[in-house]
Amino acid sequence: MLFSCDWLSDYVDLPEDREELARRLTAAGLAVELIEQTADGDTVFDIDITTNRVDAMNHLGLAREVAVLTGQPLRQPEIATEDAPESAASTIRVEIDAPDLCTRYAARVVLGVTVGPSPDWMARRLRAIGLRPINNVVDVTNYVLWEMGQPLHGFDLTRIAGGVIRVRRAAEEEHLVTLDDVERALDPEMLVIADAAKPVALAGVMGGLESEVTESTRDVLIESAWFDPMSVRRTSKRMGMHTDASHRFERGADPEIQARAASRAARLIAEIGGGTVLAGVVDTMAPEHATRHAVPTIPLDLDRLDAFAGAAMPEGKPEEWLTGLGFTIERTGERQLSVTAPSWRLSDVEETADLYEEVLRIHGYDAIPSSLPSLGEPDAPPTPRQTLRRRLRRELAGCGYVEAINWAFHSHADAASLPPLGEGADAEGPVELANPLSELYSVMRRSLLPGLVASVRYNARRDVESVRLFELGHTFGRGADGEVVERESLALAAGGTLGTPWEHEVEIDLFDVKGVLEELATVTGERLETRPADDLPGLVPGAAAQVWLDGRRAGVIGRVAGEDEGFPLYVAEIEVDRLETTTERQEAAREVVAPPRLPGIRVDLTLTHSLDTPWAEIEQVIEAERPSELVRYELKDRYTGKGVPEGAVNTTITFLYHGGERQLTQDEVNEKQDALAAALAKRCGLQGREEQA
Repeated sequence: MLFSCDWLSDYVDLPEDREELARRLTAAGLAVELIEQTADGDTVFDIDITTNRVDAMNHLGLAREVAVLTGQPLRQPEIATEDAPESAASTIRVEIDAPDLCTRYAARVVLGVTVGPSPDWMARRLRAIGLRPINNVVDVTNYVLWEMGQPLHGFDLTRIAGGVIRVRRAAEEEHLVTLDDVERALDPEMLVIADAAKPVALAGVMGGLESEVTESTRDVLIESAWFDPMSVRRTSKRMGMHTDASHRFERGADPEIQARAASRAARLIAEIGGGTVLAGVVDTMAPEHATRHAVPTIPLDLDRLDAFAGAAMPEGKPEEWLTGLGFTIERTGERQLSVTAPSWRLSDVEETADLYEEVLRIHGYDAIPSSLPSLGEPDAPPTPRQTLRRRLRRELAGCGYVEAINWAFHSHADAASLPPLGEGADAEGPVELANPLSELYSVMRRSLLPGLVASVRYNARRDVESVRLFELGHTFGRGADGEVVERESLALAAGGTLGTPWEHEVEIDLFDVKGVLEELATVTGERLETRPADDLPGLVPGAAAQVWLDGRRAGVIGRVAGEDEGFPLYVAEIEVDRLETTTERQEAAREVVAPPRLPGIRVDLTLTHSLDTPWAEIEQVIEAERPSELVRYELKDRYTGKGVPEGAVNTTITFLYHGGERQLTQDEVNEKQDALAAALAKRCGLQGREEQA
């Protein structure tokens, strides 16, 4: 929104340094995005006023903020009028037939107005904030809107049939030609301003063409009302109309300013249009007005304010600042206050936390010294679920992965681009959103992978050479019975290189991602198994597998199909519940064993086997035939090339044997290793040779 410094200076003395003023306003929550100089020598601020601060969407409201920030007094605009003996109530009558949508309607009457161009000072100020001057009556209503924040409308009084204003819902099949010369069909959900015969305005949005003020107008009726925000928003949206008036009514206008704003407009019209103001304001209030707009009284403990801020507020300043912002303060104790919000802050000040914000933004967040937060004792020990997630995050961070958080919904195309997670998920359908933001966010996610893949590709397109991301989150599917099935999963996505150019730099491949999963499985106490699968959507056949944990399908792993963004992309996803179940079992069975005093014996076994034989099958044989003295084994190397038959691979495995409190002999180890090698040859059709490390 645009604000004129020349206009602001009517209400408060401004500092000479406009840039410093802009900085202070920005620090107080009214972000000045642009400062411009006009040809007339005025300075205009373009300020981003947040939706909740409708009170600051006018020059008087902004001047109030400036007055508090600079310690200058605030000057109010002149309201008093020189009234004629004749009463306005004898000329116009107001009836509110929809008190749920309009709780107050104030009107003033100015007779004998000469409609013409506005004076230069008013036209100049309106042009500075982007408004086009029309005539003195219309310009006054716009001027008061931008001065005090109350939307007004001027009617040609002679065109109000029956001398009556009725605030009512529209009738079936009623029409209204609005000021933009468009005939609009009305419906009973819309609030209109009508005379004795017909609608003359669309309440809170725009006036009607038939009753507009023209050059022939002599008698003017000024409307100043409070309309229900939801009603104005529905009408504005349905009509496709957004006006300065609707913008404010939709956000909650001041319910107590109507009579003052109408009087201010009447005074200005009489001054520049030569009219006579009839005595009194026709101020009609519905019975619901007092209860609907009850002003809250909020307790404020200054000691708690200091504790919340992490710094002591200057003595007496919170009271001074709040009073300057229009709040009424009553002291109820040495450091306790009872604060009553002004009517223009009813839409955003409701509780003590709101008062904290008011004090701190005026004090300045940058004036609060930095300090570390206090680390108190937790309310309760972490649950097994919380412990697992902390361990997973810690392990993944140690593996070089960074946590990502993506939207919980995506498009139908994304939902089908990669395999859904969980047993039975293939038979589930997507969970449709009833009111999606767009087609790109129309269904709840069935997998975390599409979001992670998009994040990796976003980084790759910006020349990031290595990306490793993980996400812990929930996935959703709709079962055959219509119930929503929710699962928690952990997903990984990686691509690019590991290491540095001046060290050992290698490309990330599928085994790097598989190694991370194996590390997580080791942490949770279970051996992970992968089973090749060529029917997983979005993953490259031959480079994709199902992940099994504890004999149950737990997830997927593979290379993402399609065009690579600078490097191949590898992903994995597993159900957290599988890890959680395993972790609980492991925690229950955990034993602490002292490290052995005697050294063990390492033996390498090199097996030549078919490339089609997975490592999981070799592990199964080792586990089935495992002697008690074998304490650990691990894959050492895989080799294909010279000396290895085509279609085969040499796999070298390192075995560690230990006799506990007794030192094993080489003959004993050889005997047990020979038996294990024979079992591998018999069960897997392998041939091997063993070497002592």
